[in-house]
Amino acid sequence: MTIVKFLFVCLLSYISIINSSHFRGGTITYRPFNNTPSGSAVPLIVRERWSWRRSSSSPVCSPATIAAKSPTIGGGTLTCVSGSYCPSWPGMTIATYCTDFSAPLDVASGEYYQTYNIPLNVSFSLGFTGGAWFSYLVIGHDGSWSVVARISTIVRPDGYLNTSPIAVSLPILYKEINIQHVHVVQMSDFDGTDTLKCRWSIKATTAITQYDECADVCSGITGANLIGENCTIIFTLYTAGWYVAAALQIEDFYNAAAVTANTPMSSVPLQFLFYGYANPGGCTTPPAIIGNRPNRACIGVLVGDNVTEVVVIQVYCTGKSITEYVSSVPAGMTKSAILNPSTGIYNVILSWIPVSDQYGPQAVCFGAVDNTNIQTNQWCITFLVGFKSPDVIRPKLVQGSASPIGTVFQNQTTFSIQTSISVNRPTRNGTYIYFYFANGTLVQKYDCGWEPEVTYTGYTIVIRFPVAPWEAGAFYYVNMDSGVASGTEFCGPESAPISDPTFWVFNIWNPALSSTTTTTTTPFTTVTVTTKPTSTTSINTLLTTTGIVITTTIPPTTTSTTSTTTPSTTPAPTTPTSTSPALTTESTVAVLYPKDIEKICLQPIAIMNAVFLAAMMPVQVLAIFAIFTKLSNTFNPAKLRARIRHKQRVKKIMKR
Repeated sequence: MTIVKFLFVCLLSYISIINSSHFRGGTITYRPFNNTPSGSAVPLIVRERWSWRRSSSSPVCSPATIAAKSPTIGGGTLTCVSGSYCPSWPGMTIATYCTDFSAPLDVASGEYYQTYNIPLNVSFSLGFTGGAWFSYLVIGHDGSWSVVARISTIVRPDGYLNTSPIAVSLPILYKEINIQHVHVVQMSDFDGTDTLKCRWSIKATTAITQYDECADVCSGITGANLIGENCTIIFTLYTAGWYVAAALQIEDFYNAAAVTANTPMSSVPLQFLFYGYANPGGCTTPPAIIGNRPNRACIGVLVGDNVTEVVVIQVYCTGKSITEYVSSVPAGMTKSAILNPSTGIYNVILSWIPVSDQYGPQAVCFGAVDNTNIQTNQWCITFLVGFKSPDVIRPKLVQGSASPIGTVFQNQTTFSIQTSISVNRPTRNGTYIYFYFANGTLVQKYDCGWEPEVTYTGYTIVIRFPVAPWEAGAFYYVNMDSGVASGTEFCGPESAPISDPTFWVFNIWNPALSSTTTTTTTPFTTVTVTTKPTSTTSINTLLTTTGIVITTTIPPTTTSTTSTTTPSTTPAPTTPTSTSPALTTESTVAVLYPKDIEKICLQPIAIMNAVFLAAMMPVQVLAIFAIFTKLSNTFNPAKLRARIRHKQRVKKIMKR
């Protein structure tokens, strides 16, 4: 029996040696299937992600293996290394579904997740250990690896089950040697109220994992500093053509007191590589990932949605091109070949249909490499599966979602627009709302992440200008960055960017122009509003949110043709004269001024007076008749003498 055990250990050691030159780092995370505790067990989804040397796997990771979702990368078992639950842990395969690869960088990545029924109120550590890292590590070359996560089903103080934090990274990040770099690791937590911190992985078993967390790559970056609150690594690489390993633990705390006491609820590992390259000479400006979605964007998607995202890369040096990229995406997401639609611009199209097992945050990271081995900064976004991003509702001229619209006064300072769901400020600064002239010149922009001029109330975004910057007669439009409206769940799923100059348009009323002035205009081809005469029986579609009747639908040019013989660039009142219909570019809109309203009201008032007098005339006649009858009875001389004679007869009768 002892010999059998010895042979089994030797076999495991052999497997570890086979895998040793393959390993490129990874992570382990978990979440409950339902965060409300029920019964004595918790359905827990454990997710692992590993990166390996691509050329070592068989079959080699390719678009075909990604589409087939075959677990072909890596080998071994995720074991329980600490905790009372360890004897009951069934084990979990390390083989993962291929999701990403780079042939020039010789790296492939994959992920795998599985649901386990774990007893309630237990805490234990899962680890993946191996015989050796690959040879080109500055610290830990040919050494061992250890990647460990602490999992907990203990009910949180708020009565829910805990979800571990998530940290994402590319497996390999290229950095120039002999200069200082600052790298921020993106970390997040589905339990939105938790406080997150990261720390270096350590060998000591006194950590929450109670196990060696990093083996031979602990302190793998010489002289590096780590800011735990935002997981920022400050470091310098010194050896070209060699790698250094970053080994981190990401931990979540229930509140500030837990941070002070250093009692995290869970701890998840993240290990990845930096590769040092020498300055290639010439233009060394690195390429950059640009486009609609900024780094750290959060996008809500529903299960079954057909998700398409375009990664846009720009190169800034003549003669350079994007030749390769390294990525980290969820299972099922496909990536196109590198496209070159225009000079200096390269695209990669991401396509994905999320499934129910992927509920919650799913990270995407991307880094493009040019033909001199200079890499873009890491670009990561999060798809929040099962949640919808808010929409900024497109304004309409009548009963629209935005105010004001159409023709507005020059002193207008308050603007607002509605969203499809309740929204908050964006979670990052540098998210702008822009106000432009019709010609594209920027008038004003506000950072929605912090500037007090922008406020959020339920379904409404309000923008208040301290001073109105508008010019009389000018046309304006409004654009927005991705995330101006951010949802209230988790990482704040973001509204899409708005770059359409017809989305929200308004113009400023010019009181200097009379209603008889004919204006030669340049059509605002992206905006069309059909004018209608004034109506008193239905909604007037020309009315704006300011109550001003819209007087034009297209922005005028700076040259106006009036009844005077000399055109003037400054609008001014003119003497009304007849104009040729051929010069009119739009139908005349009836504008009601106070005097017009007074004239219109004269006729109905006169009719009402006549009806009232006709109805009151009989009453007046009867009243007058009654009054005169009373007066006649009171002051008629004959009746007065009769009353005197009557009184005398009464006196004579009384004397008898």
